[in-house]
Amino acid sequence: MGRKINDSYVLAKTDLSNLTGGETLKVEWDTVNNGNLHWKDVDESSLEYVAPSHAQGSNYGFTTGDVTGPSNVIDRFAFSSNTTATDWGDLTVARRATSGHSSSTDGFTSGGGDTSTTIIDKFSFTSSSGASDHGDLLLGRPGSAGSSSTTHGFTSGGEPSSETNSINKFAFSSNVTAADHGDLVNTAHEPAGHSSTDSGFVSAGVSGSPVNTISKFAYSSNTTAADHGDLTDSLFGASGQSSTNYGFKAGGRNGSDTNLSTIDRFAFSSNTTATDWGDLNADTAARPAGISQTTHGYCAGGKVGSSYVDTIDQFAFASNVTATDWGNLSRTRGFTSGQQY
Repeated sequence: MGRKINDSYVLAKTDLSNLTGGETLKVEWDTVNNGNLHWKDVDESSLEYVAPSHAQGSNYGFTTGDVTGPSNVIDRFAFSSNTTATDWGDLTVARRATSGHSSSTDGFTSGGGDTSTTIIDKFSFTSSSGASDHGDLLLGRPGSAGSSSTTHGFTSGGEPSSETNSINKFAFSSNVTAADHGDLVNTAHEPAGHSSTDSGFVSAGVSGSPVNTISKFAYSSNTTAADHGDLTDSLFGASGQSSTNYGFKAGGRNGSDTNLSTIDRFAFSSNTTATDWGDLNADTAARPAGISQTTHGYCAGGKVGSSYVDTIDQFAFASNVTATDWGNLSRTRGFTSGQQY
């Protein structure tokens, strides 16, 4: 039975009389109740500290890149309130169809462009001074997927001149050219990216035609990705979100060029077909940004009908219900990537 610690993380007094032989206490990050720490009674053999995931933020969501213009604007919106996003500086180069990555302190935007670019930009989550150049990908590519470990960003798929399956890896701590990190199961243009604690996942995309494949690759080793099941539909141009244990796909566009409102959920731990996890708020959305909080996923911007929009949708990781409106971006945006802090 968990016992929450107060928000200042001072260990509160607790009754230990209910512990039985072989048990001890575990200080665990509570991903359900606002990301606070709490006590948990566990078997001693499993004692560990579980840190908050880099793949979910607690404070703000960010979007970078935009098809309109294209644009260099970085937007920031609060997870705590339903309000319009604010301008958070600019990328070094205006571009669309970028990949988004997040460390504990900074956001990263890789690739993209009306023509392929190799640029990796880095911007601070706590200062709106704009992005700085953080090295280059091995291969310039618009329409790729972004995943993040605690130390590195991964840029997968895209279409430099034709669809590619290559994965690039770059360090958050140093400004150097990215390294090759193996390949996806298939080529993928406009796939969605997801992040667990030890692996990256890439779902859907165009491989000649839209596919429903989910690829899984290890952060620690440069090998070809493994097939990790399928989404409920073949599509491209979707947003990707990540909870601690699941990947989510929101929106997208199918082979009939129809925009989709569906949200899919798949388990990081098992190779199975994804399940339907509700729908976006009121509209379909293709090419939106995906952002992840500890308890909710966000789908920002994208194409609804024939026009790009500024809406932000929020959906719960814990329950299969229709998403709710969560304010607006500072402008209409599409072909956009997401970061979280």
